[in-house]
Amino acid sequence: MTITDLEFYLVAIPCDGRGRPLRSLLVRLATDTRLEGWGEAATSWRSSELAPRRDSLLPLLAGRSVFDIEELQSLADLDPPPLRAAVEMASWDLVSRSAGQPLCHLLGGRYRRRVPLAVRLHGRTEGEVAALSREMADRGFHSQVVCSSGDLEQDISQLLAVRETAGPRVQVRFDAASLYDMDTARALCRALEGENLEFVLDPLRGGSLDETASLRRQTTVPLAVGRPLHKPADVLATVRCGAASQIVVDPARLGGLVPSRKSGAIAQAAGIDACVGGVHSLGIATAAVLQLAAATPAFSGASESCYHALQDDLLVERLEIIDGMITVPHGPGLGVDVDRAKLERYAVV
Repeated sequence: MTITDLEFYLVAIPCDGRGRPLRSLLVRLATDTRLEGWGEAATSWRSSELAPRRDSLLPLLAGRSVFDIEELQSLADLDPPPLRAAVEMASWDLVSRSAGQPLCHLLGGRYRRRVPLAVRLHGRTEGEVAALSREMADRGFHSQVVCSSGDLEQDISQLLAVRETAGPRVQVRFDAASLYDMDTARALCRALEGENLEFVLDPLRGGSLDETASLRRQTTVPLAVGRPLHKPADVLATVRCGAASQIVVDPARLGGLVPSRKSGAIAQAAGIDACVGGVHSLGIATAAVLQLAAATPAFSGASESCYHALQDDLLVERLEIIDGMITVPHGPGLGVDVDRAKLERYAVV
């Protein structure tokens, strides 16, 4: 089964809590067997770039077997990593569709049938964020992410408000977004000790693993690393220096499901927790991550997603969310089908 055609689509759908619609690049691969596979990733491309980029990449992919995914991963011209992730995703969709199985069956089997979601709390004020936290908890979302503003006092106040509002049933993560220097990060952790946070993600500006390891030795607050992870070797480096008790894997940053799965295996072997985060998706990438998490025991933590906040998606059938958990689709491939009418409706022109 070889690749015969490649198409790009740029689409955007409104998302609650965001000022602008969520925008994605969709990749469609067609084959000599008339099957098609879909992938998705975030991009800064403009609609005027789609045709020339397609013309430059199609000769690179045409005639290649969709089964040679490791070879696709090695192509230097398939860059940046989010594009490589989307093409790899479409290839996995094709491989598992050809087998008539959901992707998780090819990755080791359905270890879990539903995946807990971590939701990011957006709001302009402390009160808005706390109110959203309560609403999300009432809807069953028991893993929540508070975002850093870059202001220490404001961040601490907001975190404590969410912690008080959410109560003990909710696990709270704090995404420091690499905004703090060492002294400020140390002060943050000192203020949060005893607040039972799930973890603080990427606390230090620059993302130095050695400096993060130093901070970890000075606090009891669990630290997690995500943004410095661009390849599985970075996970190994995190383990070796003791920088974190948890890793947060972003398939788009790593370049696909294969390096994400390898990263999870390294974390599991080292005895540290792992979860999937930062998934930018209008439905397709969410389905791919669900297949990955379903088949990978290492990803035991809640997977972050904004899918619950989308006002619509690009799928024929919407993914099912029950009590803060999303059901792994069981159809062939990624388990979902793309709605062509929605592609046209939400196209960026």
